[in-house]
Amino acid sequence: MRLMPSLSRRPVVPVVRLAGTIAAGEAFRARLNLASVAAPLDKAFAVRNAPAVAILINSPGGSPVQAHLIFRRIRALAAEKKKPVLAFVEDVAASGGYMIAIAGDEIIADPYAIVGSIGVVSAGFGFTGLMEKLGVERRMHTAGRSKAMLDPFLPEKRDDVKRLAELQESVHDAFIAMVKERRPGLRDNDGELFSGAFWLAPKARDFGLVDRLGDLRSVLRERYGPKVRLPIYGGRQRGLFRRWFSGRAAADLAAGSLDAMIGAIEDRALWRRYGL
Repeated sequence: MRLMPSLSRRPVVPVVRLAGTIAAGEAFRARLNLASVAAPLDKAFAVRNAPAVAILINSPGGSPVQAHLIFRRIRALAAEKKKPVLAFVEDVAASGGYMIAIAGDEIIADPYAIVGSIGVVSAGFGFTGLMEKLGVERRMHTAGRSKAMLDPFLPEKRDDVKRLAELQESVHDAFIAMVKERRPGLRDNDGELFSGAFWLAPKARDFGLVDRLGDLRSVLRERYGPKVRLPIYGGRQRGLFRRWFSGRAAADLAAGSLDAMIGAIEDRALWRRYGL
């Protein structure tokens, strides 16, 4: 009798799917943050005898804090478990999405993926004109002259914008330092690399932002054999009805539909910036 080979003898490379905008909140949208990815990362790195861990990234960016926390968690687990990390880019790894990508010891991107946007942006809305038309008066009392800085219901002040620019420069400098440390072979002949610009993967490869072109399945089968198993961790979002029966949906709705609507607009604007 011929016995079937045991599945346990096949190489296993766990895959952690990280998709969505990066932000601390959850609401009804797919969001990437440390809280949402910590468990999938722990499970993936805990797979015994795995020769590597693959991170599948599809993110236009978002919160630099959450992106940095995810980056640090990946690197900490890689050091603890002594496993190399292969980062794969699907549609886009831009801004905070690229910050997560550089947690990989090697970055592989689809030829049509968008990579880069190494910069910092702050966006919001101003409602002062609308309030005047509606006859609404803003009343706010603070202690501390900068406590109401950049309040969307008040006109912008030059000093506030200057202060924000200083904060952005500090974050940008830290981002650049991270990229240079993780990608020592960068090539920037025209000064565009850290301008916030983004490129298709072949051009990003020329800059040294990615190592090679390819997709997850093909590259891992090439490297670990055609029988490699690729279990996926993370990337699943609970639907509205499941959230309702768990008591979460009503609470989310009560928390403020305006915030959810504005958040959805901001998410959409991030994706649209890259034509997605």
